[in-house]
Amino acid sequence: QVQLVESGGGLVQPGGSLRLSCAASGFTLDDYHIGWFRQAPGKEREGVGCISSRAGITLYADSVKGRFTISRDNAKNTLYLQMMSLKPEDTAVYYCSVGSRYNSFNSYCRSPWSLDTYRGQGTQVTVSS
Repeated sequence: QVQLVESGGGLVQPGGSLRLSCAASGFTLDDYHIGWFRQAPGKEREGVGCISSRAGITLYADSVKGRFTISRDNAKNTLYLQMMSLKPEDTAVYYCSVGSRYNSFNSYCRSPWSLDTYRGQGTQVTVSS
């Protein structure tokens, strides 16, 4: 059974850190492009970062570059998003996304929600003092 289970969201003060996890079962993450996107109330969805299948190339949105790090643990079949120096504008529901490696990696990264095969349930991240 295919499943993506997210964890790690919560409330954090500005400048703080959080690590999101997305544990996969029923398939192998390394066979897919994988990534994170977010949606804040009243705003459009935004791709945060992604990793290409096999080669592990990473891309990030300009808004999070240098603050967020996406990684994959193949042994645990889990995707991570390490978020540092968090800002109030990072407040959103974060989703992990899994897309076919036969799609263009750049296209997938730009809008993973339109090309994903599997998606996590979402986890709330709130950055507030």
